[in-house]
Amino acid sequence: MKKPKQSLKRLIVFALLAAFALIVAACGDDDSSTSEPTPETPSDDAADDDTTSDDATSDDTASDDTTDETPTADPPVTQGPNGEPASPSSEIVLNDDEVAEVQAGGYTAALLWHTSGAFTDAVSQGAHDAFAELGIEVIAETEAGFDAAQQANDVETVLAQNPDIIISLVIDPVSGAEAFRPAVDAGVQLVFLSTTPEGFVQGEDYVGLVTDDLAAMGIAAADLLGEALGGEGKVGFIFHDAAFYVTNQRDQAFKSWIEINYPGIEIVAEQGLADPAAAEEIASTLLIRNPDLDGIYAPWSAGPADGVIAALRAAGASDVAVVTMDLDTNVSLDMVEGGNIVGIAVDEAYELGRTMATEGAFGLLGKSVPPFVVVPGFGATADNIVEAYRQSLAADPPQEVLDAIGG
Repeated sequence: MKKPKQSLKRLIVFALLAAFALIVAACGDDDSSTSEPTPETPSDDAADDDTTSDDATSDDTASDDTTDETPTADPPVTQGPNGEPASPSSEIVLNDDEVAEVQAGGYTAALLWHTSGAFTDAVSQGAHDAFAELGIEVIAETEAGFDAAQQANDVETVLAQNPDIIISLVIDPVSGAEAFRPAVDAGVQLVFLSTTPEGFVQGEDYVGLVTDDLAAMGIAAADLLGEALGGEGKVGFIFHDAAFYVTNQRDQAFKSWIEINYPGIEIVAEQGLADPAAAEEIASTLLIRNPDLDGIYAPWSAGPADGVIAALRAAGASDVAVVTMDLDTNVSLDMVEGGNIVGIAVDEAYELGRTMATEGAFGLLGKSVPPFVVVPGFGATADNIVEAYRQSLAADPPQEVLDAIGG
């Protein structure tokens, strides 16, 4: 249900914010603090200028030419980084004979992660569980702290242990091509999460690429906001302003599904986000220029959504609904406490790990794998947050979230 507006209070607050923004601009204050993106979202070294556009995405001056045919828009679909069609993870299954063959092989595996955190822990646990079922011993696990040079060192160190399978998320596709080439030359079965080394060919250099159903996550976010607004309202759209197919497809799917399925919802302002630390400033500007906003989309939780929430709290805009992507303690807590967050689009991180491990076994058996495989995405609300954590991360929510819901 759409939350009641607080128009007079909001207009006063926005006037004060506008005056404050002018003072800050005159003083030349530059806050260079940053927030780390989610594990599956690479950080950007440089931020583009954050210039807000108030142009609505719907064109009120549409052509006068009309036809009797009503065009039907296709729902967004997930594609790989090079346009590969997506195959569901449910297709990556070994039969009993194949499982027995792998179990008898005495194979080993290594997990080379880009960073640590709840997401990586869940992917890792899924891989560990699947490898255990296949009788494959995990002999090494590393995390590179988002440092491509460290990841290259990790590859070199792990190769000395002669693993049969390596699963990893490549931090830098360019340097990763050199780092992982020795593994290819050694005949290691490589399975990648979300990104691949530049120039690597699927089926020759690596077994497969696995990620989320990006369109499903964007659609889920749109449905969450659409339901929260009762199908009507004005929305600000903050998108990831970087060439990264994962966030780009999630963002575009949200926007497309709103335009296709929610004619009563108008995207009245769009703003690219290159630096997550700029999210609060961007959201504040959106509110000042659009004091009648009903909702905001933030491209992911840790950083962008945090900044949006901070801006809304500063403005006293408790009635503006926010949707975002990826489970995170702060946004989950805000949601269950009845704050601005009304929904979170979620992936199945545990299933990512299981699928990657199984694809590694496919490689050992010489079985072909679809070039691009995705795991499901779904929507989390305050009503299903505990189940969402268990389905996504194979873990209960953080204790502070459980405490907030009386769990």
